[in-house]
Amino acid sequence: MPVDSHRFHTHRVHTHRWPTRTALWWLLGSGLMVRGVIAYFLPPGFDEAYYFLYTQYLDWSYFDHPAAVALTTGLGVWLTGHVSPFTIRLGALLLFTGSLWLLHETGRWLFGDRAGWFSALIASSSPLFILTFGTLTAPDNALIFFWSSALYVCAQEFFPHHSPFERPYTPTPKLVLIGGLIGLCCASKYHGFLLGLSLVGFCASRQGYRPALRSKWMALGLAAFGLCLLPTLYWNSQHGWISFQFQLSDRFTEAPARFSLINAGVTALAGVGFLFPTVGIPLWWVGIKQLFEQLSAAWQSKLATDSEPVQFLLWCGLPIAAGFTLLGGATHTYPAWPAPGLWVLTLLLGQAAATWPQKAVRLWIQGTGWVVSAILGFALIHVVLGTLQQPSQYSLLGGFVAPEDDPSTALIDVKQLRSQFAHSPQVRDAIATTDFVLSHEFWLSGYIAMSLPAPRHHSVYSFTQDPRGHAIWFEAADWLGKDALFVSIADFSQAEVIEAISPYFQSIEPLTEITTQRGDAITETVYLYRANTLLQPYPYPY
Repeated sequence: MPVDSHRFHTHRVHTHRWPTRTALWWLLGSGLMVRGVIAYFLPPGFDEAYYFLYTQYLDWSYFDHPAAVALTTGLGVWLTGHVSPFTIRLGALLLFTGSLWLLHETGRWLFGDRAGWFSALIASSSPLFILTFGTLTAPDNALIFFWSSALYVCAQEFFPHHSPFERPYTPTPKLVLIGGLIGLCCASKYHGFLLGLSLVGFCASRQGYRPALRSKWMALGLAAFGLCLLPTLYWNSQHGWISFQFQLSDRFTEAPARFSLINAGVTALAGVGFLFPTVGIPLWWVGIKQLFEQLSAAWQSKLATDSEPVQFLLWCGLPIAAGFTLLGGATHTYPAWPAPGLWVLTLLLGQAAATWPQKAVRLWIQGTGWVVSAILGFALIHVVLGTLQQPSQYSLLGGFVAPEDDPSTALIDVKQLRSQFAHSPQVRDAIATTDFVLSHEFWLSGYIAMSLPAPRHHSVYSFTQDPRGHAIWFEAADWLGKDALFVSIADFSQAEVIEAISPYFQSIEPLTEITTQRGDAITETVYLYRANTLLQPYPYPY
């Protein structure tokens, strides 16, 4: 891309086309391979198994997320016809590669080749980004791809290289594309609304960009935004706006009455840990430093126009990153919530790294990459083989933790369980003679659905007071008089589980037990029952 020497002279670091495009493709390709290995061997998580159910009940939207996650999770399954941890994650693997490329191009456009390269390197070194955005299937896969696309188009719209710095900003048709991309962010995860508000805040705070808010292209952009959001709005209008109730009110009903600074600090430290300290600490330091520099310049009326790219990134990153971190002082939060904002701030860290001593920067990033790779590799080997498990035929030094005390055994090996199901006469007979499959947890139903031998003709439902999408997918009255294959696991008291569902069936008969193993040690026991004749619909809470 052309570089105008009159623009961003205080921010752009000019190089002789370093690094080469070959290096970029090597980074993207090697990262895809590493994440592909993790995606192939790592058993699915609770949410991932649940999102697989989305692919079995395609709709315009869902109880807890918009529709994009159903498409990204289903992509590999539909292309290959095979259900596995790798196929449900194929969409995540491909989209994150595109997101990294867009991050690189945005940094390159705003600050120069080296800044774009370092931004991509840093993002490729953070476990939070690698796993949340790039490996595990989640709404965040599509969100960060469209988020990065919107940032890239915004960079071209607000900071065009071809126009001299003194020329007033003139809105262009790119605003229509930006509106559509923000709409696609919202169709991926509701975080997209925050990006839209951040862009409005940036334009409103800078007099030179206020024309964007009054232009015809903005009006058309709002129309494109609404068009992309229409499926989500239509589905919610048919279901009492249940998604918005869940996201905005229901999940915070148990929040403590008072804000805790200690809890907010713990959330911040945990976020730095998930980013990895050698990424998280400098990222927050650069972001906060830039914020105070911009506020100080504004207070002294010395806010330079050539600092507008920095202001743009602060608006798009810091409110989301800091806001969700502070929210941890009032309620439980997840590491993925502030991650889109932290992704944006990576561009500021890449810009800063481009001005630091390059030998130290290379040592810092390469060292981080190697350490993170070693940690992820060791963790993956343990999850698959049980190298820290006691007992295990693959244990190191005899092992250290029993399977029942190891959190990694909570991830159910669906490929092993499917093989066990396929080779059990009792399970095969039950599948052939029952009408549907049932569990008592919404996420457990996902694991069961992934584990059923092909062809999968049975619907898999859940009787629970936290049913998520099951309350909408399942019309219990349609199954009155039908028989179910009921599945539970040893993590729960079987007496309590059976007692909870017994009133809804004429009788419940034990069938068999199936175990999964790791390193010749049992890691999970699956209990199967035949539930005869559904007598009454299960009363879901919504």
